Amino acid sequence: MKAKTRLSAGKVLATIFVDSRGDLLIVFLHDQRTVNAAYYCQVLQSAKTSYRNKRRGVPIRDVILLHDNARPHTALLTRDKLEEMGWETLKHPPYSPDLSPCDYFLFAPLKESLGGKRFENNEDVEKDVLDWLTTRPQSFYEQGIFKLPNRWQKCVDNAGDYIIVSA
Repeated sequence: MKAKTRLSAGKVLATIFVDSRGDLLIVFLHDQRTVNAAYYCQVLQSAKTSYRNKRRGVPIRDVILLHDNARPHTALLTRDKLEEMGWETLKHPPYSPDLSPCDYFLFAPLKESLGGKRFENNEDVEKDVLDWLTTRPQSFYEQGIFKLPNRWQKCVDNAGDYIIVSA
């Protein structure tokens, strides 16, 4: 996600964990930091803690994680961490934004919300993103997540061909 900031401000990368009930964890990364497997494992541990706090009574072992095939997500260190946590990972075909809930229901409206805004600093970007994510109703997240099986079926019906559907 990119948002316009003044020249003195830098880029902000958001790692966002959501489920059908809402946001679970939002972590911001600034300019020089690189996302590698070690960093991603730290974020996964934070996501586990956040899940425990926000979804009391829901077994932590019932988590099914869908992330893309970026190197930090597929690294041995990450796979070992996910196994240690007891989280299942859904396989994700490469270059398939139509099968990624964040791409088809989350980022497009978030980018639209941020579009054209100018931010004085990274903190202003983060505040806008947090405000937007935390004010979506549960139905927003439910609808986005529950579209996934239908999208997968369309991909199967099209023999794996790339499909473009409106959100």
